[in-house]
Amino acid sequence: MEELLELKDLLLKGDVPGALVIVEELEEMSRNDIIKTIRSYAIILLLHLIKQQAENRTTRSWDVSIRNSVREIQRENKRRKAGGFYLTPEELVETLQEAYLNAIDEATLEVEEGRYQPEELEQLVDREKIINSALNLIKPQ
Repeated sequence: MEELLELKDLLLKGDVPGALVIVEELEEMSRNDIIKTIRSYAIILLLHLIKQQAENRTTRSWDVSIRNSVREIQRENKRRKAGGFYLTPEELVETLQEAYLNAIDEATLEVEEGRYQPEELEQLVDREKIINSALNLIKPQ
């Protein structure tokens, strides 16, 4: 809110260069919020893909969670008015890779009733296969 008031003040003073700096800051803040939301859903998506691979099974609950996470990531990443996407495919891969460690940590609490430490669980699953599966699910159809 403070940025909007400052932007208004700069515009009223005719300081267009200063106002543009504030607009760029606001754009960056908005983009960071979108990335944070996508990352949160990516953790949930990866968590369930890890559980599926580690336990070599799935449940309806996991399947629903995967579908919901995919839909939310797709929705958050889509630019409604301008068209296109907030994150490029490369940035989406980077976001999934960053989310992966959190997903492994969470999965240690759930896979086989918390039997594994993160390092042990990482040895049981194929990180690249899981990230690629997540990407394939997220890609627009």
